[in-house]
Amino acid sequence: MKTQHPLFSLFSLLTLLSPPILLRPTAAAASSAPASNSTDFIRSSCGATLYPELCYTSLAGYASAVQENPARLARVAIAVSLTKVRSAARYLLNVSRRADYGPDPRAAAAAHDCVSVFGDAADQIRGSLRQMRRLGTGGESLQFQMSNVQTWMSAALTNEETCTDGFEDVGDGDMKTEVTERVVKVKQVTSNALALVNSYASKVTTP
Repeated sequence: MKTQHPLFSLFSLLTLLSPPILLRPTAAAASSAPASNSTDFIRSSCGATLYPELCYTSLAGYASAVQENPARLARVAIAVSLTKVRSAARYLLNVSRRADYGPDPRAAAAAHDCVSVFGDAADQIRGSLRQMRRLGTGGESLQFQMSNVQTWMSAALTNEETCTDGFEDVGDGDMKTEVTERVVKVKQVTSNALALVNSYASKVTTP
């Protein structure tokens, strides 16, 4: 995806992505599949991720919507990742504004870089979610569509890692600690989503 100006990426994030991206589980949906089967499926699927407990706790609430469908699970995981990135982007924008008045120009530069790369990450995850919602349509092969999703989710994770990398040369302090801890949590959620995407992709692309 094309890299955009940081402010453009951020405002795209805060405006275009404002509608809810997840449907909350309903009792009606739960009737089509036993809740225990659905949650067991999520727990088992999360075993393929680097952070299985976080994966399970962040996705178990959507068991009735996911049921035992790996495509739905990957889509929900992407949506959860996007929610986390949106929240972190708002936080990082506030941090960058405060850093402009702080004593360390390196911290200000790192914070502004985080705003930029998180804007890009949001665009990439949003593209992944849009593609997942269009699987099997548009005349494109499922393999091609999943390859797009994998590429964009991987790029989003790289952008999130770039944010924390930018703080390596910044002196220790509250802002560095807070930013690093916040972004690490987002990275873990995105990593889990990518793992679930890869798991589903392996199922649909294997002859």
